[in-house]
Amino acid sequence: MIRFEHVGVTYADSPAPALSGVDLTIPEGELCLLVGPSGSGKSTLLGAVSGLVPHFTGGTLRGRVTVDGRDTRTHRPRELADVVGTVGQDPLAHFVTDTVEDELAYGMESLGIAPATMRRRVEETLDLLGLAGLRDRPLATLSGGQQQRVAIGSVLTAHPKVLVLDEPTSALDPGAAEEVLAVLQRLVHDLGTTVLLAEHRLERVVQYADQVVLLPGAGQPPTVGAPADIMSISPVHPPVVALGRAYGWSPLPLSVRDARRRASDLRERLAPLAPQAPAASVPSPSPAASVSVAVAVAETVRLSIRRGGVQALSGVSLSVSAGETVALMGRNGAGKSTLLGSLVGLHKPTSGSVTAGGLVPHAAKPRDLLRRVGLVPQEPRDLLYTETVAAECAAADSDAGAEPGTCRALVSRLLPGVPDATHPRDLSEGQRLTLALAVVLTARPPLLLLDEPTRGLDYAAKSRLVSALRELAAEGHATLLATHDVELAAEVADRVVILADGEVVADGPTAEIVVSSPAFAPQVSKVLGPQPWLTVAQVQRALESVS
Repeated sequence: MIRFEHVGVTYADSPAPALSGVDLTIPEGELCLLVGPSGSGKSTLLGAVSGLVPHFTGGTLRGRVTVDGRDTRTHRPRELADVVGTVGQDPLAHFVTDTVEDELAYGMESLGIAPATMRRRVEETLDLLGLAGLRDRPLATLSGGQQQRVAIGSVLTAHPKVLVLDEPTSALDPGAAEEVLAVLQRLVHDLGTTVLLAEHRLERVVQYADQVVLLPGAGQPPTVGAPADIMSISPVHPPVVALGRAYGWSPLPLSVRDARRRASDLRERLAPLAPQAPAASVPSPSPAASVSVAVAVAETVRLSIRRGGVQALSGVSLSVSAGETVALMGRNGAGKSTLLGSLVGLHKPTSGSVTAGGLVPHAAKPRDLLRRVGLVPQEPRDLLYTETVAAECAAADSDAGAEPGTCRALVSRLLPGVPDATHPRDLSEGQRLTLALAVVLTARPPLLLLDEPTRGLDYAAKSRLVSALRELAAEGHATLLATHDVELAAEVADRVVILADGEVVADGPTAEIVVSSPAFAPQVSKVLGPQPWLTVAQVQRALESVS
């Protein structure tokens, strides 16, 4: 169905090719998973299938890509639209209508599908993706995860032979992600649809793949093979694979079920042990850290907020102390982003109160608030407005009153190898998010707010983020992060707060909350439960301490 023949892609002014030596065949009715570090060329490879590369992105395409017999060099994206459906990392960039139902119907209208067929397919897709209750909602009022589901649905209604998906579950809560992946499985197994997807959250999807393509980056040719074979050598892999590689399990487990079957001996060895905290990331905490428990950096008291006629928050009381890292979790639309927005003054309370850094956010001057609270939103482009990475860093230093080079040093640490002259729009989604994080961290705000901070990040980039957050906590900075990434919460959070329908339904220590929740438990917890282990690193530290 999809064939790459000696394909390479080079963009103008780029020192190295984005892709090189790609020879790949994806048969009809298979799910092919594309993996690799951030910036390794995954989005470029996906764009080559839909014709976006090079017709819209520019650059030079060498070799040939064919989809259902059509050569993408001579067929532009509109001439492939009846065969290839594409969902990118940024759903807002693809929306062309105002409401959910209209967006689901638009692609079919463009293809001239009969009205009766359109109506039936819209209803089927609303049910498949759990969107029926949102059919009349304006797209702009949806949460990021809801927008992602609409974007996927708008492609599914056209019944394409090939689906190309870039990070399809990155903004989805665990339940919604399972629903989307179940739909993809149905399309592959029952309808023979060919699915090519790139995904960093491999713990969600690797067990469903028929084959895996590993892009090592730096223009190196990909490695293609069965999921277990590729995971045994891949630098990016989910926790169950890390556990299996660490303890020599064979065959390598790809799912929690597989790992549990092999973990009985490991559970026996761990039974008399207790999880240990990670080693300190900095030599010694600052004085601010010594009073971390006593100082509330952010607080809401019975906070309620209505947005566009929707009760986004209802009676939320929450306190975040200096040196504390709190993960805010819950299904899409639960109110997580609204709560973060209230702490930087984006939303005025309908009732109740909110304070951040000693200020009332919606009444404070932006410059005063900038030094006390920093928000990295879901869409990093909201913070990036210059034409190069170097210019973004210089502007961040100036705005924060920091020493020149401060932001650039953070970028080099969190995002190695990105040239100063790179335009932010030419970065991958994960790279842009990391740049926005460095911009915010330059001001060293006492309170850091992160909205889906691992969207688009590979495991190595996530590890660097975890280290940075631990250092900030040791220095007395507070962090409140809204995330669907249960593995990140397990790694870095002291507390987990779960929101549902705008209300707090759980608030407590991370191990206590996530171990008792099937939806929010990390993979290691599911494998080794009911023992209280959350991460592979915890397991390794405990066993090393008694060896």
